Amino acid sequence: MIDVHYWTTPNGHKLTIFLEETATPYKITPVNIGKGEQFQGPFLAISPNNRIPAIVDHAPADGGKPIAVFESGAILLYLAEKTGRFLSRDTRARIDAIQWLFWQMGNLGPMAGQNNHFSHYAVDKISYAIDRYRNEVNRLYGVLNKRLADRSFVAGEYSIADMAIYPWIVPYERQGQKLEDFAHLKRWFEAIRTRPAVERAYAKAKEVNPNMGGIRTAEERAILFGQTAASVDRAAAQAGG
Repeated sequence: MIDVHYWTTPNGHKLTIFLEETATPYKITPVNIGKGEQFQGPFLAISPNNRIPAIVDHAPADGGKPIAVFESGAILLYLAEKTGRFLSRDTRARIDAIQWLFWQMGNLGPMAGQNNHFSHYAVDKISYAIDRYRNEVNRLYGVLNKRLADRSFVAGEYSIADMAIYPWIVPYERQGQKLEDFAHLKRWFEAIRTRPAVERAYAKAKEVNPNMGGIRTAEERAILFGQTAASVDRAAAQAGG
C-alpha cells in the first residue's frame, strides 16, 4: 500500500494518474495547503520542504522498512522503478523520458506557477511580470508542440513524462494560452484527457476537494505566499524537530 499525501494541484494529479494507470493500491491522505496542513509535524517528517505531494511506500521492493519520498518528479521515478511501468528499460528511450520529466520540473511547472501567481494572485498587478511569465509559458507550449510534431507522446511511448506534463497543461486558459495555437499539443492533450485512468484521477480530486479553485482569503494568501526561513524554523519547532 502506498500512502499518498496529496492536494488537488498539478503536482498532486501526477501521482494519482500514475497510480490509476498501474492499478497500484494507494490511500490518499489530504493535505489542505490553504489551511497550512503542510506545516504539520507528520507531513514534515516525510516532506521537509513542506510541499505536496509526498508518499510513504509500506511495501518497498527491498522488503525493508517503509520508504518516504517527496518531490513529484522523484516520486514518479520511484514508482516507475517499483512497478516496471511507464519508463522504458531501453537506454535511449529511458533518458528521453527522464529529460522531459526534468523539463517539466525545471521549466513548465515553475514558469506556469509564476504566471498563475502574478496574473491571478498577486495583489499588485505588475505588467512586466505578467508579460514575462505568460510569454515564457507560451514559449514552452511551443517547445512541447514541436516535440510532439512527429510522435504520439513526448518520449515516443506514453510515459511518466506525459503524466508529469499533462496536469500543467490542463489550466491552459488560466495560463492565457489557446490550445488551438498548438495543433500537435492539442492532439496529445485530448488523447491523454480521455484515458480512463486520467478520468479516474481527476474524479478522485473532486472527491477530495469538491470546491477546487484559487486562493480565496487573506489567510490562505499568507499561508501560501508569506513563508520565509523563519517559517521553516517555526514549523520544525512545532513538529519537535
